[in-house]
Amino acid sequence: MSKPNKPWGGRFSQPTDAFMESFSASIHYDSRLYRQDIQGSMAHCRMLARQGIIAEAEADLIVSGLARVKVEIEEGRLPFRDDQEDIHMHVENRLRELIGPVAGKLHTARSRNDQVATDLRLWLREEVDAIRDAILTLQRILLTLAEAHIETIMPGFTHLQNAQPITFGHHLMAYFEMLDRDRQRFAEARKRINQLPLGAAALAGTPYPIDREWVAKELNFDGICRNSLDAVSDRDFVIETAASCALVMTHLSRFSEELILWSSQAFGFVELSDAFATGSSIMPQKKNPDAPELVRGKSGRVTGHLMGLLTLMKGLPLSYNRDMQEDKEAIFDIIETVRGCLKVFAGMLAEIRIHRTAMASAAKVGFTTATDLADYLARQGIPFRKAHEVSGRLVRLCVESGRTLEQLSLAEMQAADPRIGPEVVEVLAVTASVNARKVTGGTAFSTVRTAIETARKRLDESSESGKIPTKPQPGS
Repeated sequence: MSKPNKPWGGRFSQPTDAFMESFSASIHYDSRLYRQDIQGSMAHCRMLARQGIIAEAEADLIVSGLARVKVEIEEGRLPFRDDQEDIHMHVENRLRELIGPVAGKLHTARSRNDQVATDLRLWLREEVDAIRDAILTLQRILLTLAEAHIETIMPGFTHLQNAQPITFGHHLMAYFEMLDRDRQRFAEARKRINQLPLGAAALAGTPYPIDREWVAKELNFDGICRNSLDAVSDRDFVIETAASCALVMTHLSRFSEELILWSSQAFGFVELSDAFATGSSIMPQKKNPDAPELVRGKSGRVTGHLMGLLTLMKGLPLSYNRDMQEDKEAIFDIIETVRGCLKVFAGMLAEIRIHRTAMASAAKVGFTTATDLADYLARQGIPFRKAHEVSGRLVRLCVESGRTLEQLSLAEMQAADPRIGPEVVEVLAVTASVNARKVTGGTAFSTVRTAIETARKRLDESSESGKIPTKPQPGS
């Protein structure tokens, strides 16, 4: 084994074991941080010159060399090797090959510990911004679809049993609100991501007269990490982002489950576009809801990574430990998975077909207006618990005789309670049931319309941009 050129090689008399070198290398995944690594290095270098720690001419040479390294990486002309461990050493070693020994001055007053933390924060804030934009796009698609189905009546469920009639537009707006909270969580997480660790060095800071605040402004950070130990050992920002991603995936998974059920023959509420479904290799009639199934499956992947990150950090003493190298593959995969799921969901919902008739028919099954009957009786002065009992007895009569509440005669209803009048027929209509719920957050047509208008204004007033998608087909 030949002794490789390591930044820490002076202390060691033996070369690194060949398998250990491969085992410990992170370049096969942290190479994606090259742009942030070079960006942070340029700002650090300019600060060193500004503070008189290195000469201006040296800084100019280093910065121009870093720009050349960036081009070589983007053009695929810089091969990545395990013996150079990580992206930091690939950049630094190639810089030295390009400009000579002065490249070694770049690492003055910093460590790979604060360097990687800076790179990861730079990368993660960009990805969080991209996720927030993707959520915004999906929210706009939901608003467009909900607006088309303000008056599309469907059954609302509890325990997956028909409970009360609602509208499809109202149902979609529930997911809009979930996504709105997700977008807010990412905005909050970004504030904690956007703190600069550079300048903490290995763990104790540096004796050089650096200007951390200047670097923070140069890199558009909101501030600096206030404790050097915490700066290099903190991965809260990674875990918090992962937790926000896990919640997004939980919401998308719940929606996926409903789309899978609704697209089955048993429900027949929706039909996915052929572009987001597949067939069977043996059964020619099949149209499988692969897109939502994959999203549902990938939610477990993201949640698993979150658990892994929490477990990774729970036993680490201060400050930096090599264990923390394991954070990157997890968060890289989390971000890639969430962005992909949001993209496929947006495309799928933009082309979904809604079967209004099937939804409306299902809303009448299962005595979904029984609560309206109890409310009607309560308005006659009957205590609600007693009204609930009367309505329940009439439901039992329907079950035993194979009828619906609407099919009972007025005489049969009055036998249960004489205060029931002929106007009860209107009370038991599903449309009347839906429109009776005009309370804020309710499912009445007018309330849902107002909720959509208010939500659209909230998005329009947001600082993020998002293209309003083409209005999907309202369905049959």
